[in-house]
Amino acid sequence: MNGDDAGGGERRTVGILGGMSSQSTVEYYRLIDEGINDARGGHHAAELLIRSVDFGTVERFIRTEQWDDAGEYLAGAATDLEAGGADFVVMATNTMHRVAPRIEAALSVPFVHIVDPAADAIHAKGLDAVGILGTRATMDGAFYRERFEARGIDVILPDRSRFDELDRIIFEELTKGEVRESSRAFYLEAIDSLVERGAESIVLGCTEIELLVEQTDRPGVPLFDTTALHAERAVERSLGQTDA
Repeated sequence: MNGDDAGGGERRTVGILGGMSSQSTVEYYRLIDEGINDARGGHHAAELLIRSVDFGTVERFIRTEQWDDAGEYLAGAATDLEAGGADFVVMATNTMHRVAPRIEAALSVPFVHIVDPAADAIHAKGLDAVGILGTRATMDGAFYRERFEARGIDVILPDRSRFDELDRIIFEELTKGEVRESSRAFYLEAIDSLVERGAESIVLGCTEIELLVEQTDRPGVPLFDTTALHAERAVERSLGQTDA
């Protein structure tokens, strides 16, 4: 924390579309607050709004693949943030970026997509082949692959035989704050398999995976924490350092 009070200054208000799950929303709040304080010092914290939705409703949309309904539900919540004074919106989940176009269409303020800061970080490392870990909806969806491939980044997915367990660990354990060593071992095995198949790095494509896997677990393989990167981009945008 910066001990010097660097002054408040004019800042953009961050809108966090959260609740998917509360674990990830809390982490976004913490990281954005800390980022503003590091930049401004003293007792400064973020100007932000949180609109938390019912994860049970969202989980049902995911399970039944009602993506149109999910998009409408989250777009309505995002417009609540805009109406409340948010200057831009970040959604504190990877999976539901599957319906990001619907949310973006509903907003007149910018929507900061989670894949973009990850792609920037991958390019900064000079890498062009990444493995993706996340929920089944993320791994089956096109939003990571298409957005990365448009930036010249090749995507490698886990073997489909691992999808169910990767997904189960997220929904049944991590979203509830449960961290099990057996699940950590399963994720590390999945990372090792992706590296063997050509992945130069791994994108932790679910905001809860960071509860389970850390860079120190695989120091030789760059792990891109999408939560931290997305929150960092929100801080930069709030401070007027970027419009990306």
